[in-house]
Amino acid sequence: MGRIVVIENISLDGVMQAPAGPEEDTRGGFRHGGWAAPYSDEVAMREMGEGMAKGEQGGPLLLGRVTYQQFEAFWPKQTDGNPFTPVLDAARKYVVSTTLTEPLTWENSVLIGGDEIAAVKEREPGDIGVLGSGELVQTLLRHDLVDQFVLSIHPLVLGEGARLFRDGAQLAAFRLVKSVPTTTGVIIATYDRDR
Repeated sequence: MGRIVVIENISLDGVMQAPAGPEEDTRGGFRHGGWAAPYSDEVAMREMGEGMAKGEQGGPLLLGRVTYQQFEAFWPKQTDGNPFTPVLDAARKYVVSTTLTEPLTWENSVLIGGDEIAAVKEREPGDIGVLGSGELVQTLLRHDLVDQFVLSIHPLVLGEGARLFRDGAQLAAFRLVKSVPTTTGVIIATYDRDR
């Protein structure tokens, strides 16, 4: 049985929307896209690389439609020798959507419905990473399917945008199992579900 590991960049006020770029996600008039980019450093890159090397973030992925479409439009086209493209290309990608149709164009991508998530978790032996996918994460939280959070907590308050933990989230306890401070003030905190 696998574990669902949600990996997110968040601000101090819990915003997870559009950390990578200005045009990444402007829904709701969000105007702070790209807020995480100035905080990247060698510590964060090393942590992500170590996670991929151990298989924590190099195993299968569970993605929502919007994140899948953004990743599919970007990552397969990166030929600069970065370490992420080959891992993302090779990973099995379970895409949760009611609007996409088969065949999906990015290699190793499988379209599933929300009712199939628990079955994927049951049959996958290792960690199943979730990147971005804000609406999917809300579904996972509602059904108590998140086993671990890896949160890169950035030292800024955005004041607006989609938050990771929204009003009405169910009570769930987590325990800190690792924390790594970066040179830019980001804290990479890993929390396991305390059931």
